[in-house]
Amino acid sequence: MADKSEVLEAVLKEAVDLENIPIEEVFENLRCSKEGLTSQAAEERLIIFGHNKLEEKKERKFLKFLGFMWNPLSWVMEVAAIMAIALANGGGKPPDWQDFVGIITLLVINSTISFIEENNAGNAAAALMARLAPKAKVLRDGRWNEQDAAELVPGDIISIKLGDIVPADARLLEGDPLKIDQSALTGESLPVTKSPGDGVYSGSTCKQGEIEAIVIATGVHTFFGKAAHLVDTTNQVGHFQKVLTAIGNFCICSIAVGMVIEIIVMYPIQDRKYLLSVTMAIGSHRLSQQGAITKRMTAIEEMAGMDVLCSDKTGTLTLNKLTVDKNLVEVFAKGVDADTVVLMAARASRLENQDAIDTAIVGMLADPKEARAGIQEVHFLPFNPTDKRTALTYTDNNGRMHRVSKGAPEQILNLAHNKVDIERRVHAVIDKFAERGLRSLAVAYQEVPDGRKESAGGPWLLTGLLPLFDPPRHDSAETIRRALNLGVNVKMITGDQLAIGKETGRRLGMGTNMYPSSALLGQDKDESIASLPVDELIEKADGFAGVFPEHKYEIVKRLQARKHICGMTGDGVNDAPALKKADIGIAVADATDAARSASDIVLTEPGLSVIISAVLTSRAIFQRMKNYTIYAVSITIRIVLGFMLLALIWKFDFPPFMVLIIAILNDGTIMTISKDRVKPSPLPDSWKLAEIFTTGVVLGSYLAMMTVIFFWAAYKTDFFPASLLSTTS
Repeated sequence: MADKSEVLEAVLKEAVDLENIPIEEVFENLRCSKEGLTSQAAEERLIIFGHNKLEEKKERKFLKFLGFMWNPLSWVMEVAAIMAIALANGGGKPPDWQDFVGIITLLVINSTISFIEENNAGNAAAALMARLAPKAKVLRDGRWNEQDAAELVPGDIISIKLGDIVPADARLLEGDPLKIDQSALTGESLPVTKSPGDGVYSGSTCKQGEIEAIVIATGVHTFFGKAAHLVDTTNQVGHFQKVLTAIGNFCICSIAVGMVIEIIVMYPIQDRKYLLSVTMAIGSHRLSQQGAITKRMTAIEEMAGMDVLCSDKTGTLTLNKLTVDKNLVEVFAKGVDADTVVLMAARASRLENQDAIDTAIVGMLADPKEARAGIQEVHFLPFNPTDKRTALTYTDNNGRMHRVSKGAPEQILNLAHNKVDIERRVHAVIDKFAERGLRSLAVAYQEVPDGRKESAGGPWLLTGLLPLFDPPRHDSAETIRRALNLGVNVKMITGDQLAIGKETGRRLGMGTNMYPSSALLGQDKDESIASLPVDELIEKADGFAGVFPEHKYEIVKRLQARKHICGMTGDGVNDAPALKKADIGIAVADATDAARSASDIVLTEPGLSVIISAVLTSRAIFQRMKNYTIYAVSITIRIVLGFMLLALIWKFDFPPFMVLIIAILNDGTIMTISKDRVKPSPLPDSWKLAEIFTTGVVLGSYLAMMTVIFFWAAYKTDFFPASLLSTTS
């Protein structure tokens, strides 16, 4: 077995494409057979490949809390606290415990708030792991057993049946095809048919059929696991946090320069024996406020600068609910109208345990009971991947027997007795629907003269073609229009087909300049964009279709590299990596836990209209934040420069605790800033730090000089009456 283990390790390291090679080579590469593995072999492989689960990050809460006290803002406060009790003794005075307690209290409050908010963010990888199947039916030692899915290894033979969550990436063996719902992974709105030899993904759900499969990937090596890995490794500092950190660093530098000047003058020149922590205490408070705002800075504030919004289609811009556009129904039989075609299609549908198409068709009726009203069901033929149609044999009130069938147009067309006459017209309609991104569903009718359900019956008559479409939400078009007016470019990023994406874009008014995901790799470019680099293509495109999680992630990453503030909306596991990577990740209503955990904002109402309100609100907040940052810079300059001049010119000593009192009272000014009446910008905002620093320095210098002049007038002139000064002192 040691030799086999070495071979398996080599397979893992060389990343053999087990998903696309012939099934016989899969068995050969994994050194296994259709009889399954032995328990001993499975244990050895478990050591090589690891458990079939995603790793949870476990961190000690106390150390995480202490981590919020280890940053430049906290360092300033910590040094100020030490100075309050250490340097005072140097002048023969007792330690300033009031100062020490006040600063430490501010530090603890700031760290506590940051810790609570960070802790509430949750663990996106844990949410992804929750979707994995907890149990699996596996063939071991020649017997079928149910065991934990975490114990599966490549080479295991598993059984997949209706309702099962696929426990690992696998290749299907011999048997009837399955219908697999993998919408949460790939964004496809309908279950897909998987035939023997095809691959199925961990986390997808079996909607129809039963078959055996061989496991080819587990844990972090699965398609699902790679999506989780993208989420877990995406951890960048927010854009606004970078800006405020720059402002904080500016203030720290100002404080440091002021302190250096004071130290040089106070010690060697003025021979003063102890250093006041005035400047440090003021800076600590101001920077702690900036630090708290930086740590508490929510994504809604980032939205002020958002200029690109990437949106998933299925379930986000659309309802993820197939519907029939009755106005586009094409009728092929005389004496039949669109309502009759819909009724025939509904009769050929299940009334219970429906798939997405049956639900859409029956939902077109005023009352689902109409599908069986006035008839008696004799036999129902369910959908299967071979015939690609459903059929109902029934008798009417007069006892005559009939059949109706719905399904793939080609299959229904083959039933029609006049196929030669209508074939060209049918294909023309199918092409017309396809150009608009609509799926075609054909309906046919047949009489059974001899009244026997097993009878071949009379000639089939193709009655019509129905267009199926996942309709946009009622507010999506208006939301996109308002977003464009606000300078936010909306791009559709969907796992669905290109034609469907273009039709959705046309209906929503967001443009049809869309490309398949292969264009991201430099393939399938038409002549008009052949010379464009991928980055420019992404920037100019209205969207991409047929994308996978890594494509969405890459699109967001490349947009950010071109200095765009990028938002991303989505609802499924397939959206989670991009949601985490984006500057503003937005999970829509009914999103999966993984999408919610990876997002910065979670919408509780269907649709995207609330995003527009959030953008406007964020831009108002941005104006207040801009006012605050100018104020923070100017007040830092005022106090550093003002108190430095007072200390150096008049040897003025001010108790540090009193400075803290002034800083706390000064919070009233900041509170008024938070309530400023401001007008949101009509276009995305951006930070102009040079302008902010210049304005702050000019205002701060002016205020500092006014403070010095006021002090001079109060204590060195007779401008103020002595009685007034004695009263105020």
